[in-house]
Amino acid sequence: MSLPLHEFIAPQSLAVPFAVDTFAAYGPMSHAPFAHRHTFYEVAVVRAGTGSHVVDLAAYPLRPPQLAVVLPGRSHHWQDVSGLDGWLVLFDEPFLAGCPQVRELLHQLGRRPCVALDPQDADEALAVLARMRREYVAPAAGSLGVLQAYLHILLAKAARTGGAAPVAAVAGQRAELAARFLDLLARPGAGRCSVRECAAALGVSTGYLGEAVRDATGRPPSELLRHALVVEAMRLLAGTGSSIAQIARELGFADQAYFCRFFRRETGSSAGEFRRSVSWTWRGDGENTTIT
Repeated sequence: MSLPLHEFIAPQSLAVPFAVDTFAAYGPMSHAPFAHRHTFYEVAVVRAGTGSHVVDLAAYPLRPPQLAVVLPGRSHHWQDVSGLDGWLVLFDEPFLAGCPQVRELLHQLGRRPCVALDPQDADEALAVLARMRREYVAPAAGSLGVLQAYLHILLAKAARTGGAAPVAAVAGQRAELAARFLDLLARPGAGRCSVRECAAALGVSTGYLGEAVRDATGRPPSELLRHALVVEAMRLLAGTGSSIAQIARELGFADQAYFCRFFRRETGSSAGEFRRSVSWTWRGDGENTTIT
């Protein structure tokens, strides 16, 4: 059994899928307690609540005000939350057409999914979200560009607060290529790809990809691909009720024993030990879902 995959179909008030509203308006699926993935981007601004936001097995305690970015393909869920209040901005890749700086900010913030906001920045973020909501519910000529601009402001302010490098500082073709490779690794199934397949998907040679990734991370692409496969295995062990044999098959291993040897070599523990160690359990109530 794979992790539930949530898709997003917004009301057609814009030419591309996009929506902004409160957690309360979206309902219980806005803070699903079971591990799942999205096909879309999610920007969450939490202004009240307790519990944790778990992103790719790391639990981030809710200490509002906070901003979190969940990238497409990342596993996440909300654990033991109470009194959750705030806003969600949901959109697909087409919303970012023509906005490379917005996309770069999303991926910067998505690589460290929880940013604390000071009170002044939180007030500004909530004001931007309110204006974004008004633009969304009463669209007019140019509304798409206005919403993209509001999102840019929201993310840029959060990146400053969280100490992220400004977009202009992330320069150079090699740095950009390495960032695209790391984003590729977050997608389901990426760890099963070869370096050659990743290079082809990114439109470069394997040698150039290797140089760019080593320059940016100090590690070769093959090592990062193995790590991505381990992370995917951890997602499935923690977030599904699949047997270890089923997970081994889903990850492309010839047999369970080979998978178990690989997992122990890479992590130092067995797959069963890891599954027993996680602080939450699979709940079986997550299905592939369309968010509207």
